[in-house]
Amino acid sequence: QVQLVESGGGLVQAGGSLRLSCAASERTVIMNTMGWFRWAPGKEREFVAAIRRSIGDTYYADSVKGRFTISRDNARNTVYLQMNSLKPEDAAVYYCAASRGVEITTAPDAYNYWGQGTQVTVSS
Repeated sequence: QVQLVESGGGLVQAGGSLRLSCAASERTVIMNTMGWFRWAPGKEREFVAAIRRSIGDTYYADSVKGRFTISRDNARNTVYLQMNSLKPEDAAVYYCAASRGVEITTAPDAYNYWGQGTQVTVSS
C-alpha cells in the first residue's frame, strides 16, 4: 500500500513563501507521476502541479506558473512544492497524489493514491 504524507503547510502573509513536502512509502517507486492538488471551501479540487519521477519534467496550472516549483528527490521518495509570492486565493488544503500513469495528467481520477492534506492559509 502506497502511503503519502504531506507536511509544511501553515499560515503565511501574502507575498510570503512555503515549501510543502510529500514523503512517500517505498512502493511509490512504481508511481510514475506525482502531483499536487488543492481544495478550498466552496471550490472544486484544483490541479496545481505535477512531475514525472523518471524524467523530471513538470507541468503547472496557469494560476501558479512562475510562482510555484515542483521538484522531487527520488532517493528520499519525496516530492516538494515550493510556493513563492503567495496570494490569499492560494489558501486551501494541499494534497499530494501519485499516479501509475506515464503521462502527466491534471485529472484527479488519474491519480491512484492521495495523502491526507496539509492546510495552507494566506493572510492579506
